[in-house]
Amino acid sequence: MYLKKVDGPRQVTLPDGSVLSRADLPPAETRRWVASRKAIVVKAVIYGLIPESEALQRYSLSEEEFAMWRAAVETHGENALKVTAIQKYRQL
Repeated sequence: MYLKKVDGPRQVTLPDGSVLSRADLPPAETRRWVASRKAIVVKAVIYGLIPESEALQRYSLSEEEFAMWRAAVETHGENALKVTAIQKYRQL
């Protein structure tokens, strides 16, 4: 079995003890963003699996959009990324 050479780690251990690997990341062509996929990308950046610039480029995200995802996760947790909960967690 051959492993593709990548910059950075292949996997990281999260504070809860679970392991997040590059294989857990959503496909680059993802267009339907559910809360769980957003959270995986945010966790990957926060814990150093991929740099933010790679996430922005890979998923065609704007800096502003990703910053909103990250702030929502850091402030309120993964539930704040759900579309049905946007108004509940919106910053005034």
